[in-house]
Amino acid sequence: MNYLIMLFVLAASVWLPRHDTARSEVPVDRPNVIFVFADQWRAEATGYAGNADVITPVIDKMAGESVVFHNAVATMPVCAPYRGTLLTGQYPLTHGLFYNDKPLATDAVTMGKIFKQNGYATGYIGKWHVNGHANGEHPFAARDKPVPRERRQGFDYWKVREVTHDYNQSFYFDENDRKHDWEGYDVFPQTDSAIGFIRNHKQSPFLLVLSWGPPHNPYHTAPEKYRKMYDPARLSVRPNVPPAMQDSARQILAGYYAHCTALDDALGRLLKALDNEGIADNTIIVFTSDHGDMLLSKGVLRKQRPWDESILVPMLLRYPARYGKKRIDIHKPIGTPDLLPTLLGLSGIDIPRSIQGSDVSPGISDPAKYPVDGALIMLPVPFHEWQFMNGGREYRGIRTERYTYVRSLAGPWLLYDNEKDPYQENNLSTEPQYASIREQLDRQLGKILRKTNDEFLPADDYMKKWNYTYDGKDSLRPPAYWENVKRRAVKTK
Repeated sequence: MNYLIMLFVLAASVWLPRHDTARSEVPVDRPNVIFVFADQWRAEATGYAGNADVITPVIDKMAGESVVFHNAVATMPVCAPYRGTLLTGQYPLTHGLFYNDKPLATDAVTMGKIFKQNGYATGYIGKWHVNGHANGEHPFAARDKPVPRERRQGFDYWKVREVTHDYNQSFYFDENDRKHDWEGYDVFPQTDSAIGFIRNHKQSPFLLVLSWGPPHNPYHTAPEKYRKMYDPARLSVRPNVPPAMQDSARQILAGYYAHCTALDDALGRLLKALDNEGIADNTIIVFTSDHGDMLLSKGVLRKQRPWDESILVPMLLRYPARYGKKRIDIHKPIGTPDLLPTLLGLSGIDIPRSIQGSDVSPGISDPAKYPVDGALIMLPVPFHEWQFMNGGREYRGIRTERYTYVRSLAGPWLLYDNEKDPYQENNLSTEPQYASIREQLDRQLGKILRKTNDEFLPADDYMKKWNYTYDGKDSLRPPAYWENVKRRAVKTK
């Protein structure tokens, strides 16, 4: 009997609301919530962010009617970890998805379950990437299989593929595990499915997540209509792209921007549907991305790195019933764990104790109440495209409104003054005149790590703790790796 009581108390401690979080003021009618996110869309690749090359008129107009988060930070800038954190409001070392294609626990307290428990209809469309595979299977074994009902984390309406990067004539599975094709470029039929969901559920509050695959590579597979809009020779590149790679970068950018413009059109369809159904005012709609892409800045591609091209993402939150249709600029950071509690706060839903992030919504109207001064950035285990042999390394860091500070296992690694050095070309981590700033940021980082019970251990410790296996050559180490680990061990004795 005592054992049963202990189990009940433990379960209640996860689901009970946190008493340190004030519920936001919301309209009497609970808002609908639509969370739209792309894959690998970096923050600067929008017109409203100042990029003169990319064509994003819908997003730019939406920015004029939204809360614009200028420093939206992907806490762990890679696909599955972001999704695990989005769904749970927890850091990757808590929910366990710090390596792609690993499973999110079936009993996790998640976005879909919380909203559903509070009377919301729930739907998910597009890329999932939190089902994972069993140890011993091929790393991508689950990517083309249906997600079992018990692993859908509270979402009922279901048009999902675990993972694909073929955006033309791709397939998905429905609620009954039946396989269907998305005709043409999948972003558009996925958006049409979202519009259908909205029409069928507009009489009661709903939560809808729409997860697009592009502009994640392959870069040159957008419809021809959009590819024709971009001439590589006319595109500019960021100053931190090495001169020898600038022509290649322009070719990549042309395809990348074509995907972005196609998604911009799709978002326009979605916003128009909200207007047509008469529910735009009482709908919270978020547009963002899971992480960015280096796109040959610093001579590298893709994500996982701690630089802004990888960690910063666009983020707009439009909620006319609460904020009107005016632009509100937020320069304080918001990290991935903060997304779920913020949506819950805006919806008037109590925040479960399991959530580690902060509800930033009080700080939107009153900057003095903004609860986040620095967002954690982390990579407990480098893998795949940035595996150890490709220069990958474990790191923990903090991105504030002005600075980026990062530690590796060997000690302080990077320090940038992003106000003076927006392309992060001057590493100040060893500069004597920045010693006090480095020490201040190090203390700030240490406080976050202690709060989240993050001991910042070598990658192998976390893989063993979670009984994960490495994929391919991810576990191979360069010669200096263990020397760096030993150096850290000596410093912390």
